[in-house]
Amino acid sequence: MDALMQVDSWPVENAAVAVLVRDGGGAVTVRGSVGAVDRSFRLASVSKLLAAYATLIAVEEGAIGLDDPAGPPGSTVAHLLAHTSGLGFSGTRAVTRPGARRVYSNTGFDVLGETVEKASGIAFGDYLAEAVFGPLGMMASELAGSPAYAVSSTLADLLRFAGELLAPRLLAAQTFTAATSVAFPGAAGVLPGFGVQNPNDWGLGFEIRGRKHPHWTGNANSPETFGHFGRSGTFLWVDPALDGACVGLTDREFGSWAADVWPKLSDDVVAVIGAGDGESTARLT
Repeated sequence: MDALMQVDSWPVENAAVAVLVRDGGGAVTVRGSVGAVDRSFRLASVSKLLAAYATLIAVEEGAIGLDDPAGPPGSTVAHLLAHTSGLGFSGTRAVTRPGARRVYSNTGFDVLGETVEKASGIAFGDYLAEAVFGPLGMMASELAGSPAYAVSSTLADLLRFAGELLAPRLLAAQTFTAATSVAFPGAAGVLPGFGVQNPNDWGLGFEIRGRKHPHWTGNANSPETFGHFGRSGTFLWVDPALDGACVGLTDREFGSWAADVWPKLSDDVVAVIGAGDGESTARLT
């Protein structure tokens, strides 16, 4: 895919980027990729997508409920997933009442991990491995620390997860739709790295693009696009309008460089998928 050639000019030492599409028959294939597929990268906050997926599986298994109390008084599991629990970015102090606004919180995901662990009797890292990594064949992925930011993984493994997001098998359709739709609509807040957004749309663990500007995806991405980016220079987005996804992993911390090059790449990828150009390189199994 010619659109990926620009990755070679990014100001990073190592990068691995790939594009996936789902065809009319539901098969997910890799349209193109650059970089080593087996190099391990720190995912930083992209870890939250994986932690959220494990939490949602725990919901479907009946270990916990979205409306179960978790976090500060009045907060629930759903509030924690959607960054509306009232907890601050770090620390255990609530900075606002639950549901009042979107406050991006690492602590909230630590509480989620503790909640799943207490309810299931399984350490969250083990639960994540059993519920997500194992079934998807993500054998190179590991959580070593906080569910908010401590997963390390490879492009090959993240492509397997992105493939799951394009054609879900581990979650029921109703749960997946709820997770990737706006939760607690109208909540405003700061999107880290991109300033105040009103509204700052978020699903259950998934950031929703909506009409945010500026943003780390492209202007051509649909408002329904969902995903996450990480401070370690990583991102994953899925655009349902295209049945396409893009995964990017680098070893340079997020900064102005990423805010400049990621949207351009995304716009070019959207243009290629929309035009139906290029040939798939491998079918994901």
